[in-house]
Amino acid sequence: MVNQIIGAVELGLVYGLMVLGVFITFRILKIPDLTVDGSVTLGMAVCAMLTNAGHPLLAIIIAFIAGLCAGSVTGFFQTKIHIPPILAGILTMSGLYSINLKIMSDGKPNISILGSDTLYSNLMQLTGCSKHTAYLIVSLIICVIVLIAVEFFFKTHLGLCICATGDNEDMVRATSIDPNKMKWIALALANGCVALSGAMYTQYMGYADVTAGSGTIVVGFASVIIGETICGKRGLSVGFISAIVGSVAYRIIIAIAIKTNLFPTYFLKLVSVIIIAIALGLGPVRAAFAAKRNKTRRQKANA
Repeated sequence: MVNQIIGAVELGLVYGLMVLGVFITFRILKIPDLTVDGSVTLGMAVCAMLTNAGHPLLAIIIAFIAGLCAGSVTGFFQTKIHIPPILAGILTMSGLYSINLKIMSDGKPNISILGSDTLYSNLMQLTGCSKHTAYLIVSLIICVIVLIAVEFFFKTHLGLCICATGDNEDMVRATSIDPNKMKWIALALANGCVALSGAMYTQYMGYADVTAGSGTIVVGFASVIIGETICGKRGLSVGFISAIVGSVAYRIIIAIAIKTNLFPTYFLKLVSVIIIAIALGLGPVRAAFAAKRNKTRRQKANA
């Protein structure tokens, strides 16, 4: 069971940056961006090709830049063509399927990088550490670096403008700030994080598959909600950390459930949907109970 937990933590850190990207669009920008399913696979495809070419570190960087481009396309659809956010994400995601196949050696649905150097294998060769230690160290270092960079960015004037756009777009427009520009930048940054996560996944698992991103957005939503349940909603810095924590917690929950045979592995997406539905439904239920209690108190006070 210990090995399953360790593996869940490793995979949770790998997917943590994807959840961070979902948090940026879902919680800060207040937009459900469905580009995620395509941009995570984009990161995998780019990383696989460059890793096999002998450039594991460059593969991570280029995958991030590719994610920025994917998010920019969604931003263009939303802000320039005025396509609704959900449809814009679906269009980009659908288009990325063909692009990902093109990147992966002209139509190959999957590519193996076994035998090629990765960031993980390089650390093992350099320090002589075990495989699981390398997985934890590299994934944790990348997560911490990205967390610090994202938190710093959102404390700048531009980052604060993005937050304000998500909170009140009309107010931002009244202060002569272009909310469309803010959305564009946020979508690009979010999908850059998602693609970076996909690149880490490829080097972690040793392959890239064009269908590997299916349902990723559902996992992202579930992880965001679990993280907020654990850490609470106490500011942006805690929110970023909660995204990573939620990703790890989600993987641990799934690992325990599979180990105890609570449900078969093909039920993972259904369980994620149930988690999201319950978590999102708790808010209105709590509000209704609070309103009912207040009404009862007022009636007693007036009696």
